[in-house]
Amino acid sequence: MSVLVTGGAGYIGCHMVIDLLNAGEEVVVIDNLTTGFDWAVQVPEKLIIGDIADETLVNKIIADHKVEAVIHFAGSVIVPESVSDPLKYYLNNTSKSRSLIETCVKAGVKHFIFSSTAAVYGMPDQASVDEDVPLNPMSPYGRSKLMTEWMLRDMAAAHDMTYVALRYFNVAGGDPKGRVGQSTANATHLIKVACQTALGVRDHIDVFGSDYPTPDGTCIRDYIHVSDLAAAHTAALNYLRGGGDSLVANCGYGHGFSVNQVLESVKRVAGHNFDIRHVPRRPGDPASVVSNPARAKAVLGWKPNYDNLDLIVSHAMAWENHLRLRNS
Repeated sequence: MSVLVTGGAGYIGCHMVIDLLNAGEEVVVIDNLTTGFDWAVQVPEKLIIGDIADETLVNKIIADHKVEAVIHFAGSVIVPESVSDPLKYYLNNTSKSRSLIETCVKAGVKHFIFSSTAAVYGMPDQASVDEDVPLNPMSPYGRSKLMTEWMLRDMAAAHDMTYVALRYFNVAGGDPKGRVGQSTANATHLIKVACQTALGVRDHIDVFGSDYPTPDGTCIRDYIHVSDLAAAHTAALNYLRGGGDSLVANCGYGHGFSVNQVLESVKRVAGHNFDIRHVPRRPGDPASVVSNPARAKAVLGWKPNYDNLDLIVSHAMAWENHLRLRNS
């Protein structure tokens, strides 16, 4: 039996492949390489280039590799782009997910783990966000992910397939052994952009807003190391295999750091200052969003190993330096 990882050549997906291999799992990957990289897949012989909406191809993969579970990362993830091109997100994140889910049901796949997002919460009033907070996504990206959660919920009520939907907070860092990392061109993640600025790849970094109702005036977010996030998926897989019911769970550390605190961490790791420019707020940015990960820890048995901001930044910095040297 094997695990199919969709989008397994992307940032989180390639770390997922590593975690599954470390756990002794048989892995097969499907990715259309729109934003992923074939060299990031640690089992290149198990990489199949194709689209998750290609029912014939996916059905063949499931049959040929005896796929028991699917971990689904394939999709589009840039919030501002989803506002300017919403139909792309409803196609890639919702419509194609529906096709994948249907193929899995027809093929008898037992378990499905879905890459969801904290964007489904929108701008919650609570500083600590648990899974019962009202859902109010503010972007087509968040809505496209929530629609897939709804499809999975309804599918599980009608068919013999269980699922876990993991709602990510701010994913950062890279493989501790330096094998893979965040390689997407023009990524907007704060830690990646700050590391690129510290390394001279960018000439400055903008801080959007310094007048929020937070201790230092900048936004607070919950940053989770990508390897801990991958481990949460493996924990979810084991939970479902053990007979666990379908559920939704947050993936974060339960505490946050402000933009200024992140930038100070990057300065510490880099050992020098860099150009930081303060600009007006972006529309729709909540002052503070921090997860309550109690469910993932209690129900899935997930135990983070990299809950340290400087460590997350150091792994991200090492990977950015690798990319800088590679592209020079």
